[in-house]
Amino acid sequence: MRPERPSGETVLLLHGEPTWSYLYRHVIPPLVARGHIGAWHPTWSGSGRSDKPADRFAYTYQSHVDWLRETVFDRLDLRDVTMVCHDWGGACSGLRLMAASTLTGSRRVVATNTVLHAGDQGDMGPFYAQWLQHSQRVRPFSAGQVVATGTVTDLDPAVVAAYDAPFPEEDHVQGARRFPLLIPITPADEAAPANRKAWEVLESLDTPFLCAFSDRDFVLGQAHTTFRERVPGAKGLPHTTIVGGGHFVQEDQGPRLAQIVDDFIRSAAR
Repeated sequence: MRPERPSGETVLLLHGEPTWSYLYRHVIPPLVARGHIGAWHPTWSGSGRSDKPADRFAYTYQSHVDWLRETVFDRLDLRDVTMVCHDWGGACSGLRLMAASTLTGSRRVVATNTVLHAGDQGDMGPFYAQWLQHSQRVRPFSAGQVVATGTVTDLDPAVVAAYDAPFPEEDHVQGARRFPLLIPITPADEAAPANRKAWEVLESLDTPFLCAFSDRDFVLGQAHTTFRERVPGAKGLPHTTIVGGGHFVQEDQGPRLAQIVDDFIRSAAR
């Protein structure tokens, strides 16, 4: 496929946990082929090939926000990006960063299988309780098996191994184990006040905000309705349900997600 005329857009792809930028390998080539000048995917500290602090308490909600801000704005000086938020890529840092940088951050947002908890959402349901127990107790911790559980398609053993590769020893999985504990489940939790403030900003923004959630995501289910109801920028947009996708939609329907992002960028440019 010959690249289309460059759009001049930078696409910032944010993954969740316990994945790394490998998750977007089926999304990036179609975006580049369609003429977008940048499809960039940072890896969280504690994931992928990134540095991995051995002290699990170094991983906080705020530290992830700060690490992303430093990388995206201070070092790379990215501005007016199309931000694609998946899982913790939205919940932990992407949406918090968007709320904190409304003048220079995102030109538009695609939210896929993500959520922003503020400690006031009530019962988290049976899946969260099971995931919390599993993430803290299982030995060894297999990121590949977690991804395989959250996909509709059967993953090749080599793909499972690729997700496991950044975590060869227990010292390397401290970040992955820590993430589930950071979710605010009560208003008194550490990250709850900052997330509530982020919601106050999101509820005032008209930045275009498209939801593209999977039809078979047993992790977050109908979480997209909260964004569609509370974010002004989500009003009137062609929100999409990605058929045949599990929680890790990039594995099941990567090219389809890329098409949705591309269509969103081009429709906004008209």
